[in-house]
Amino acid sequence: MQSSSYHFITEWKIQATTQEVFDIITDVPSLTQWWPSVYLDVKEKTQGTETGIGKTMELYTKGFLPYTLVWKFKVLDVQEPHHIVLAAMGDFEGIGKWTITNDGIDTLVKYDWQIEAKKPILKHLSFLMKPIFSANHLWAMERGHESLKIEVLKRRGLEVPAPRKPTFPHNLINNRNVLV
Repeated sequence: MQSSSYHFITEWKIQATTQEVFDIITDVPSLTQWWPSVYLDVKEKTQGTETGIGKTMELYTKGFLPYTLVWKFKVLDVQEPHHIVLAAMGDFEGIGKWTITNDGIDTLVKYDWQIEAKKPILKHLSFLMKPIFSANHLWAMERGHESLKIEVLKRRGLEVPAPRKPTFPHNLINNRNVLV
């Protein structure tokens, strides 16, 4: 693996149906509302098919580090409500795979993200800063887990707890995020 290559596997457990999770994750234009700590702007570039295959989105994102990312993704495969495959291009390139499975009253959400950094600061400093860049990704995914739980409650019309203030990640690997 090159020093500017990253492979993350993130796993979330959430009290929701697979369809609820799928509907939220595939509602890409709403990312700026339900995951605002990471998604600053989202623009649809092409619509794709009725199932979403071929849809292209442009995203402007951030983490806790003082840099932003501009990238696009194209939907390669959709098997509602269990599977979504994306091709990323821009400040990083690679493949992202969402897998959404039922686990009793819970839903397990897995995101397998294999990318190559293309943004110059990430590409050229990865050999030195990889643990910090990885922590930035893990921080973003922890915010996503918290935000997804809140969005499920909102869409159900239930009371939503006050959001927790994002904190600096003190560990790079925990029970929901694994750097491979």
